[in-house]
Amino acid sequence: EAQEYFAPGQKGSSAMPHKRNPILSENLTGLARIVRAAVVPAMENITLWHERDISHSSVERMFGPDATVTLDFALKRLTGMIDKMVVYPKAMMENLMQFGGLHDSQRVLLTLTQHGVSREDSYKIVQRNAMKVWRSYGIDPDDPNGTIKQQPEDLEAAKQESRFFYYLSGDDEVTTALGDAGLKDLFAGSSTAFHTRNVDAIFTRVFG
Repeated sequence: EAQEYFAPGQKGSSAMPHKRNPILSENLTGLARIVRAAVVPAMENITLWHERDISHSSVERMFGPDATVTLDFALKRLTGMIDKMVVYPKAMMENLMQFGGLHDSQRVLLTLTQHGVSREDSYKIVQRNAMKVWRSYGIDPDDPNGTIKQQPEDLEAAKQESRFFYYLSGDDEVTTALGDAGLKDLFAGSSTAFHTRNVDAIFTRVFG
């Protein structure tokens, strides 16, 4: 779905040529450990003997420059990594759709509660339909061994754009609470539009 930029011929793993390890991210993880290492001595510097001795001085002389310079380098590296990051929106959508619309489960749950169904009952209703989606892929969610069958249990569900909507629309408790039209409105339009509706506002607030 996303990866660090890789130049042609760049090695991503010394042992496995097919891999593209996130080298910069791994480096940043290590640098973060170094910066966090300054926290304990900095906290211990707060409480000093005799109102203020000079035991803090050696700590500040060492960790002050080291931590700030390391943090500055890490932030510049992070900025460069993000600027060149490669993102695959199509792969994101394909992976999301493989779950048959289950990313809308919480939205359905909250909508049911807003229409007078108790939270507990709403959860049970949504859960049982979500489990039907899993079973339609040939997966038994109640099997501790995680048995995966060779063929889907529900071929009709496999034809649907959203398997989750397909099962919800056949649930009397759902249609009684929301109505057929209400349920269709819930799934109308882009399947991700509801979940991404505040992205632009957040980006504007953070980045200006």
